[in-house]
Amino acid sequence: MYRPHLRLFLLLFLTAATFPLSGCLFRTRTLERQFSDRPLKTATQQELIEYVNTQAAKIQSMQATVDIDASAEDLKNGRITDYKEIRGYVLARKPSMLRMKGLLPVVRNTAFDMVSDGQEFKLWIPPRNKFVVGLNNADNYRPDKRLENMRPQYIYDALLIPEVGRDEIAVLEPGYEIVLDSKKHRVEQPNYKLLVIRQGPHGWYLSRKIEFSRSDLLPHRQRIYDQQGNVATDAHYQDYKDYAGTTFPNTIVIERPRENYDITLSMVKLEINKALTDDQFALEQPPGADVVHLDQSNSSAAKTSDGKGK
Repeated sequence: MYRPHLRLFLLLFLTAATFPLSGCLFRTRTLERQFSDRPLKTATQQELIEYVNTQAAKIQSMQATVDIDASAEDLKNGRITDYKEIRGYVLARKPSMLRMKGLLPVVRNTAFDMVSDGQEFKLWIPPRNKFVVGLNNADNYRPDKRLENMRPQYIYDALLIPEVGRDEIAVLEPGYEIVLDSKKHRVEQPNYKLLVIRQGPHGWYLSRKIEFSRSDLLPHRQRIYDQQGNVATDAHYQDYKDYAGTTFPNTIVIERPRENYDITLSMVKLEINKALTDDQFALEQPPGADVVHLDQSNSSAAKTSDGKGK
């Protein structure tokens, strides 16, 4: 039986088979991914865990003078507000104490002052005469506010990478990061990712992901997740320096995706393990301040002028 379609198929097949590979039917393209040619260091999962835990145990307190750059995005109006050239002071003491104060450029008046004891936070914003009080574990995000969404606990969690606890599970995952080569071109370079898993009220979840550069085996990024799997904090650590025998990043960039703000801390002066007193973490309500209480069970704010609530 005559089958014209079969004959046509065989003709096309023989033509393709005898066509030179460099012809128009077959083309070879250059691989677009570019990889770093830097020498890479290696480490085991246990060695990375030991580094994190050793550093966490080594740093019990810190006192720093910093330059602060921050930006907050207003998605509703499509605008970004930048806060530049803010001189700041950061105090941190384990297990959970933090205070950060920022000064306005030129005049050096207080732009904000906030403290946390790990459970409760206080935030004083003199330019707005606002004094905000709330609980660290409360979901009191206010989409209509920008500066008032800053929380000292977020700064603390990103500033001092905590140890991998005995009740946590760590998993090593090889990955890649984007770096600049000698010609300032963006290239890919293998890295290590340490996934820290912990058990919450609703089961096990990914708590943190710490990324180590293969160039120096130092943490260069830490992503902190909420129990729904969302990135709560994305912190980047750059330009490590030696401070009296302790290696610490000179620049820390802290991004909060949900609140749409980021803060960059650049170290001007840093003292590690200097004795800090409770008085240095005390922030009293200023007289006449407009007090905002962020209640754990009610995300709306109860405003008072005397701090007693409604």
